[in-house]
Amino acid sequence: MRRFYTLMEVLLVLASIGEAPWAVMGSSHCKQTSSGKVRPHSVTITEFGAIGDGITLNTKAFQNAMFYLNSFADKGGAQLFVPAGRWLTGSFILISHLTLSLHKDAVILGSMHSYDWPVVDPLPSYGRGRELPGGRHRSLIYGCNLTDVVITGDNGTIDGQGSVWWNWFNNGTLNYTRPHLIELMNTTGVVISNLTFLNSPFWTIHPVYCSQVLVQNVTIIAPLDSPNTDGVDPDSSNDVCIEDCYISTGDDLISIKSGWDEYGISFARPSSNIIIKNIAGESLSSSGVAIGSEMSGGISEVYAVGLHFFNSNTGIRIKTSPGRGGFVRNIYFSDITLTNVKRAIRFTGQYGEHPDEFYDPNALPIIENITIKDIRGENIRTAGLLEGIEGDNFFNICLSNITLNVTTTTPWNCSYVQGFSDMVSPETCEPLREKITPGHSTACYHLSNHLRCPSGRNKPTWLLRR
Repeated sequence: MRRFYTLMEVLLVLASIGEAPWAVMGSSHCKQTSSGKVRPHSVTITEFGAIGDGITLNTKAFQNAMFYLNSFADKGGAQLFVPAGRWLTGSFILISHLTLSLHKDAVILGSMHSYDWPVVDPLPSYGRGRELPGGRHRSLIYGCNLTDVVITGDNGTIDGQGSVWWNWFNNGTLNYTRPHLIELMNTTGVVISNLTFLNSPFWTIHPVYCSQVLVQNVTIIAPLDSPNTDGVDPDSSNDVCIEDCYISTGDDLISIKSGWDEYGISFARPSSNIIIKNIAGESLSSSGVAIGSEMSGGISEVYAVGLHFFNSNTGIRIKTSPGRGGFVRNIYFSDITLTNVKRAIRFTGQYGEHPDEFYDPNALPIIENITIKDIRGENIRTAGLLEGIEGDNFFNICLSNITLNVTTTTPWNCSYVQGFSDMVSPETCEPLREKITPGHSTACYHLSNHLRCPSGRNKPTWLLRR
């Protein structure tokens, strides 16, 4: 049976995020409410002439379906159902109060011709395309200034067929920045659930300038050598929950962003209240969860728990640079298992990559109140490579209850960082060796309850809210 979610149900699901979940240990929960309400009007894509043979281009059918269903936006919304078949299409635009639902044997295929992905303006918080100056190709499934959007299915598939784009990137023949699989801009009330996403040309799921976003029970896969195929990238967005996902891609599995250098500073839209829960996967070249490097609008109140990363380059990473400005603060990671990972924790203060020559090299980021606890790791090459910025130390870095089986003789390398630690093996670097005490409960974000618990009772207690 298919499930559908209205805006009210999305708001109920995400209400706990807006109630300051950071005040109590483990007070966040993203679990879906009970059965959703079916949209009052439903159509099937075949009613608009679509043919699911994997050859016929169905862009017009999707566009016409959206035009027709828009008339029901003020009548409780509508559903577009995609039945079993292989539905080739170029980029199309969603509407408000819509459920896009895929049958378990439905595959939406992205066209392999660049002209089926129109070029649109760059994001104002980036000032240009992320890869090239100028515009960028619009995502396969796109929406802007919407409310109440659900993209779901019985594990149906959305396949970007990104290999042609990866080849153009590797050959240096791109004219514009590559497209995402899904991008929603300035949208409130988003659910993306119960789907498989394959072979995105660029980042896979990109909510930007959005609020109240739930990404739940999705699988995201791209070849481990595919360039920049991030899994989920919340960007200048707030009240976002990502949970129960498997991600295996060629770049960061989850990357939280908020704009690039002077453009992000000017746009000033932070990412905040981000919950990440029960994520597993691998990234041969990049990180399980990354923050940045585009973080100039600021990133705060990130709560990540229940992570398992394997066969990967890095477990947790913060990326920034002089010129970024902005801040990363109040970040909490807990209950993490790492297996065959080169670097468990990495902070990079000289990431570079600037949009143009007009950035201010004196715009230094503020990195503070970062707590990482309850990590277990096997076959880890380096426990931590923590590189701050000279004259701009990363402050209040707190490490607790971390046990890593490290294969190198120099497990930690730290510079321009300051903080505290407790029960870390192998012993951490000198700038972090001051023992965590109850007096550090403010500096060590979200650790006050942990400090009052006996050893071994470190796992968060999730408080369910209905």
